[in-house]
Amino acid sequence: MTYEKKPGVPRFRCEEYAGKRKDYVVLIPIINEGERIIRELKRAQAAGVPEAADIVLCDGGSTDGSTAEKLLRPLGVNTLLTKEDAGRQGAQLRMGIFWALQRGYEGVITIDGNDKDSIEDVPRFIEKLKEGYDLVQGSRFIQGGKAVNTPLVRLLSVKLIHAPVISLTAHKRFTDTTNAYRAYSARYLRHPQVQPLRDVFMTYELLAYLSVRATQLGLKACEIPVTRAYPKAGKTPTKISFFKGNSELMKILLKNAFGAYKP
Repeated sequence: MTYEKKPGVPRFRCEEYAGKRKDYVVLIPIINEGERIIRELKRAQAAGVPEAADIVLCDGGSTDGSTAEKLLRPLGVNTLLTKEDAGRQGAQLRMGIFWALQRGYEGVITIDGNDKDSIEDVPRFIEKLKEGYDLVQGSRFIQGGKAVNTPLVRLLSVKLIHAPVISLTAHKRFTDTTNAYRAYSARYLRHPQVQPLRDVFMTYELLAYLSVRATQLGLKACEIPVTRAYPKAGKTPTKISFFKGNSELMKILLKNAFGAYKP
């Protein structure tokens, strides 16, 4: 089934392997993650994540064969959404959020598809959503969390720049603000003063914005410990280039601090 482009939502194709089974959904944005997403899905399956939440891939247009139904269906994937429009991570997440809200989920968990994060912790995010939290941020830097082989530049940029700026903007201390492993309540995403389904969120703007908007509106937010493990050797799995990517992130961070993304 194809969903045509509408304001705030890109054109995308939907392949449902099963109907809605759970109250919560895990949205995994990917593009050409290859074996990384397959390993992550195998870990999720071994940990029983499909018994806690529906797993949905938000594909940006992969061409590496990793999104073939014969691979995904046996690994417990509920649905594959494929963006057929402009935009990067922000557009993929808007596609997923729109579809998840239409399907009636009570909350959304997001996690990268590059096998760096402890997908086994999904039930802990769901517990917090059930307790009434609207934003649940995963953090490797609080007690119980683990930061494994984090590149020094990443570590310093998060601790010295990104987290302090986001915390000031949110009026609440957060420690791992570049981490896309987090959960949002449907109440938060549907809030009339949030409006995440806007075309301004094309790349990483949406993650920065949703990090701060909940507490600005007086909604409940917390952090929970997670693990983020980088490989010991080889290329760091990331879609952010060192110079251009980090420059774009800094611009987004400052625009967010000055309220540029408020509806």
